[in-house]
Amino acid sequence: MDMLSQILNMNAGGAYGGGKAGGAFDPLAFAMKPQVVIRALCWLFSVVVLGCISSEGWRVDEEGKDKCLFNDDAMACKFGNTVGIFGFIASIAFIVGEYLFERMSSVKSRKRFVMADMAFSALWAFMYFVAFIYLWSQWSSAEIPPGGIGVANMQASIVFCFFSVFTWALCAFMAYKRFLIGAGDEFTSAFETDPANVVHQQAYTSYSMDNDNDQYSQSPFTNQQAGVDQQQVPQMDYQQPTY
Repeated sequence: MDMLSQILNMNAGGAYGGGKAGGAFDPLAFAMKPQVVIRALCWLFSVVVLGCISSEGWRVDEEGKDKCLFNDDAMACKFGNTVGIFGFIASIAFIVGEYLFERMSSVKSRKRFVMADMAFSALWAFMYFVAFIYLWSQWSSAEIPPGGIGVANMQASIVFCFFSVFTWALCAFMAYKRFLIGAGDEFTSAFETDPANVVHQQAYTSYSMDNDNDQYSQSPFTNQQAGVDQQQVPQMDYQQPTY
């Protein structure tokens, strides 16, 4: 419940739910982060799926050919291995990215990481769902291998594919929550949100408008020119010309 509450209330810290860049690194706090814990489970489940299929997913028939225990469907074993391999690599990559996330001073870099996390996690949750359905349907139609060798491993790979659907979907959900946090108003410009700056900006605007009205309400040269004309132009009497 504590981890779930942390996931649902990731609204503290810097941009996109992360702490401010340049802070001290705490290994224990990093290992207890919900994102890291769930990623570790994704990594573990990928290892189980990959290991079970690779170790005992194939058997040699009478002709010396390798056949997949999933109803002799080689594509089923290859597909399960492929999903497990990429899930294994991606889990490590995102854990490393989570370590670097706190050191990203650029908001755009954090946004790209969160969007990549959200997209890939959602995609791989779907891929594990497809793998679960595919392997389960092929296993339900397959014959029990001689001596029951590999049965436990094949069943374990199916079960952990099912578990992986939820772990990867949870990763996508956490990334989505981060994306919503990063898109909030709390990450707008500090100048725009500072009350003092807003007051100064309003005062400057009012001052400018008052000066503009005073300056352009009347011509600046009309009164002065009229005064100069009246003071400097001499008064001359009109004399009628003689002929």
